[in-house]
Amino acid sequence: MKRIILLLSFTLFILTSNAQQRLTYQMYSEGSNDGDTSFMEVKRSGKQLLIQDIADFKGELIPGISTDITYVDYEKDSAYIQISFADGDAYYSSFPLKNNNVSFTEEGVEMMKGYECKKYRTSINSNTIEVWMTESLGYDATPSISRGALKGVMIRQAINGNRILELKNIKKDKKVKNETIPADLGMRMSLRDIDKISKEKLIIRKQVFDKEQIHFAEIDKFEGEIPYDSVIHFAYGTLILKKINLDTLPEHYSIFIEVEEQSNGDAYDRSGSVFVIPTERELSLKDALVDSIQLLHSYTDRRDITYRAIKLEDDFLPVVELMRFFTPFGVSHFNDRVQIDGLEWNDVAYYKQDVTDLSKHLRGEVLIGAFIGNYDGGGHKLSLDILAYPGSYSWDLSQNDDWTLPLFNTCNVMEMAGQHYGRMFKTDSLTVEFEIPEDIENLRLRYISTGHGGWGGGDEFNPKENTIIIDGEKRFVHTPWRCDCATYREMNPVSGNFWNGQSSSDLSRSGWCPGTATQPVYFDLRFLKPGKHTITIAIPQGDDEGSSFNHWMVSGILIGDEIK
Repeated sequence: MKRIILLLSFTLFILTSNAQQRLTYQMYSEGSNDGDTSFMEVKRSGKQLLIQDIADFKGELIPGISTDITYVDYEKDSAYIQISFADGDAYYSSFPLKNNNVSFTEEGVEMMKGYECKKYRTSINSNTIEVWMTESLGYDATPSISRGALKGVMIRQAINGNRILELKNIKKDKKVKNETIPADLGMRMSLRDIDKISKEKLIIRKQVFDKEQIHFAEIDKFEGEIPYDSVIHFAYGTLILKKINLDTLPEHYSIFIEVEEQSNGDAYDRSGSVFVIPTERELSLKDALVDSIQLLHSYTDRRDITYRAIKLEDDFLPVVELMRFFTPFGVSHFNDRVQIDGLEWNDVAYYKQDVTDLSKHLRGEVLIGAFIGNYDGGGHKLSLDILAYPGSYSWDLSQNDDWTLPLFNTCNVMEMAGQHYGRMFKTDSLTVEFEIPEDIENLRLRYISTGHGGWGGGDEFNPKENTIIIDGEKRFVHTPWRCDCATYREMNPVSGNFWNGQSSSDLSRSGWCPGTATQPVYFDLRFLKPGKHTITIAIPQGDDEGSSFNHWMVSGILIGDEIK
């Protein structure tokens, strides 16, 4: 009888170990809700495994989603990671199961989910990883193959005692035997390149400018309608403009702009701006560029200085500033002019900024421009890309739409076409009337402010309070100031060097540094009700110093959520 029982047990063991199984694993965090749960599936056929996430998203998939599968061949001691795309492209990488970079310590035997398991422990990048493996099932299988193949079936894995991956069930599945490792897995590449291409396929990238020259030069006056996908130069070459179509940018994507700048002959730190020209009202900055700035509304301060195109009017929207940036002193072009021990000059100034809250201005037909104030024939080279990153695996149309209203912008992007610097704060404040419609929530002000001029005693080098007054009541006080400018010394090869070893690019400034982008600040305006309001910006602008004058570049945009 004992021989019969042993024979039956052995037969059952053979049948189980050679059968096809589908193992389901759940991944979750301790104490989390159901929304933080995902599942993985391991399909076993003999000595081969197919490992894949179980998709839990619904609806139409976004472009660029890959199908990711890991294959394991225990007989060949190899694993294969494959990614494939809807367009037919497929790529894979292979690696041995034995990972010499990971060493597990066996810590005894424990019961886990009804199985007798050996417990193992290791540490990877300061993360403690515990694994429970059972050999009682008579075969090897694990969903976590990248850390090496331990003997048996993985029952549970814990990362830092919190992130859990554990076996939920095992089912026999005759269909699994047909899902062996394909003969053609696609193009072979490294694991690093696999990860890179899987992300790049998800990103929507639109190139706007490619090393476009922004300089001071005599140029032919542009006339007529601005064509698509052509770079047009205005304001003696200091402003470039392009009409593009961005219908491909979905609402639930995060939007970034990426800017690269190099000196092409200009040695100085210059003000720069990337902006969109809104054209939904009767007048826009496009009219001023193509025809004359005299077409736009004017504002005259108490010193009889006239400013145009700086604030909201019934028939005009000021430009929507995406990024305020400042060129370093001569990056790239002058790198060979000055050698300083311990410093290796950067070849490019790089800026990248999240502009998701302004994404409504980056859909459909868009007039996008860039400005660098300079008086040099060589000037600067500028590249600009728009990047969109998906927020989910499928199309999500449930989010509220962003509502925006550009209020003011004193950046004189048309400086060379007669637009004055923002000097009105010496004798005046800047006041704008606006109206909030119904069904707008989470209202906030996106505000950028930088001070300039006056040498050592001027506003560039002295903190100045920016007071924001709403409906006649003082609501906010903001002092734009950067004291980390020395961090960017490697981008400023021809910055002036002082007798004490300090560089002029090191000096703290009013909200900016040479070689950086100025980040916007946000003020909570949820207390405002629908209807008409006023906003006033007041700054104690300093006195002029000889030929050097002070001025402020401020821009403000109302942003809210439009309730559907």
